[in-house]
Amino acid sequence: MATINLDLLVRASSAGGATCLTSATDLEPAGGPQASVAPAKFVAGKVGAYGYERRYLDGEITQAVIIDSKQSQLNRMEQALHHAVLDGHPVLSRLPSVLVTYDRAGVAETYSDLNLPHRVFDGHIRAGSVDGVPVTDLPQYRAIRDASPANARALLDASPVSLVFGSWDSSRATRQGRWRSCLVGEIVGFCTDDQPAKKGGARTDPVGMQVRLSAEALKELAKAQQSELSTKLFDKIVRETDKVKGDKRLSASPLGLGGIPPSLETLAGVACHRIVRSHVLSFATLRQIRFGAGSDGDAACRALLAALALNALARSDAELALRANCDLREASPTRVEIDQRDGRSLALESLTVAAADAVLAEALAHAQATAGVQWNGPVLKVAGNPAIVAGAAEDSDEDPA
Repeated sequence: MATINLDLLVRASSAGGATCLTSATDLEPAGGPQASVAPAKFVAGKVGAYGYERRYLDGEITQAVIIDSKQSQLNRMEQALHHAVLDGHPVLSRLPSVLVTYDRAGVAETYSDLNLPHRVFDGHIRAGSVDGVPVTDLPQYRAIRDASPANARALLDASPVSLVFGSWDSSRATRQGRWRSCLVGEIVGFCTDDQPAKKGGARTDPVGMQVRLSAEALKELAKAQQSELSTKLFDKIVRETDKVKGDKRLSASPLGLGGIPPSLETLAGVACHRIVRSHVLSFATLRQIRFGAGSDGDAACRALLAALALNALARSDAELALRANCDLREASPTRVEIDQRDGRSLALESLTVAAADAVLAEALAHAQATAGVQWNGPVLKVAGNPAIVAGAAEDSDEDPA
């Protein structure tokens, strides 16, 4: 079985190369075949909904449920790279990036194009400044925004992850950069129906299943904790207590006091007879981008992006941490292949993190020698706009369990 190496990536990144590299792994519930899994939940009413689709499996149309979406898989890869940067990885810690730092109550909070939702074109970056100059006025940032498939060198040198995972400069009046992800993936479960049951939930309180307080006492209790409560919750408690007339007592459950009787209110897990994780790395997409370095230099730059994508994939695949009640494990070896055109394909060994690190280091050295690519860490350090962090709120009704 062939291995994924620099020569393979350079050939695939050159004219006439492979269309794509694919990776697929069968997964199973860690609790055994009798265990259900919690798929990704999407907004649809108060309790949300699962994403059901019809997919082919072994030639037959089958009901399927999205366990992890394409965007979620990309976010997990970004997080894996971010952790490697924080850990001081010898190559990834040198990854070019754009940072934005906020001062929140005297504590610095730093974000980058690896964890901001719109990557290098994110609103947090565009609203910031460098040495008092608005970021959008900086020639270096304007060059990033002006990058195009005809020459994306400025974007490659500042934020290669924006090319790997995709990005869109959607708020710009003209010359919006639209970069599709060259790497996509998902986890899909195959099941029998699209009508999940409801699961029971309850909470016991050893002090008392009901804690009822006067409106004044409940409001004072909320005020004492105001700095730790969400604005949404605090305002709701104040509104409810202000409505009370006379000696009526209110439940203190909004503050986590008292028990909750058993009820069927939330979506239950889904039983799946097969779960598949799959990813596609599109060399055809990479070959649409040029970097002003000639045919060999451009191929070296594309191969570097491919190696970065595969490194993120290897790291993400090694961490099967999705959400509560969705613990999975690999049920069989990962199947990797690269197409050879005319319906032919070449089977490849799956990449371990160590092997992916070696390929990335070699690809970076090749891109440096062939195209002058330099990885020296952050290229822009942006001061976040204080008005944004002052207006930030963290209100969510999502139950992490």
